[in-house]
Amino acid sequence: MAKQFASAGDLAEKKISFTEVGKDLWAFTAEGDPNTGVIIGDDSVMIVEAQATPELAAKVIEKVRSVTDKPITHLALTHYHAVRVLGAAAYQAPTVIMSEKARSMVVERGAEDRESEFMRFPRLFAGYDDIAKVPPLTWPTTTFNDRMTVYLGKRRVDLMFLGRAHTAGDIVIYVPDENVMFTGDIVEYHSACYCGDGHFHDWPGTLEKIRRFNLDSIAPGRGDALVGRDMVNDALDKTADFVRSTYSPIARVALRGGSLKEAWDACRAECDPKFADYAIYEHCLPFNVARAYDEARDIDTPRIWTAERDRQMWDALQG
Repeated sequence: MAKQFASAGDLAEKKISFTEVGKDLWAFTAEGDPNTGVIIGDDSVMIVEAQATPELAAKVIEKVRSVTDKPITHLALTHYHAVRVLGAAAYQAPTVIMSEKARSMVVERGAEDRESEFMRFPRLFAGYDDIAKVPPLTWPTTTFNDRMTVYLGKRRVDLMFLGRAHTAGDIVIYVPDENVMFTGDIVEYHSACYCGDGHFHDWPGTLEKIRRFNLDSIAPGRGDALVGRDMVNDALDKTADFVRSTYSPIARVALRGGSLKEAWDACRAECDPKFADYAIYEHCLPFNVARAYDEARDIDTPRIWTAERDRQMWDALQG
């Protein structure tokens, strides 16, 4: 039986949690939906990830206002994907930060991604019946290449590019006084990694760079907040296992000249027993298989996903 396209059938409201992951550091999570981080400094607030729409961002702001009345001055975006960034206007933050590479990806593929994710995630875009009504592309006011530091009063916040993973431009946000990191979709917890724009060869190495911080807590891209080193390391292990378990069987098929459908079958045989109960697993699978198949054939830059290509891939593999 054909499965409903992407997350078209996922219409149930998710339970929101607001978890303190360190002193004045919070993770807004919602059962596998995109997470948002909150960093409260002496005199101002940084938000990490904007949500898909201003309406969803308003739910984050409501939680922020339950713990502080300090102004939101900074919005850090770990990468360019629409469900992470299109709610940016709601925060009215004067400084919006991305990596230089992430900004270049907005230029290169932001419009296509906006349309693609609108079709994939109808619940996240509830209230928008037309792509023309969806908020426009989000542009940073500030970019950097490898590292930059922001001071929220005396609180230091380090923004870093540690390597390619979920996209080519992912950054992490580290708060050294509490040894806490906001990783975006480089790290997930009991949620499938979306690898359609990913870099399988680089991703495990980037995870190991995060591990070397010996973190006390992580706010991941999706899934529960990771509080305590045992939970942090478990999430790092499981994310690495997901990436390797996806790529390895697909690469073996691709490198012997097998078809994309054979790669799909090999991936399912490896991953279904371990990850079938993860959030958005079935949604991610066709995109993950297609990207891994390409990377195994030395296509380094992920091909741009369009609404049309999404449907073709879905029908070919999940149909």
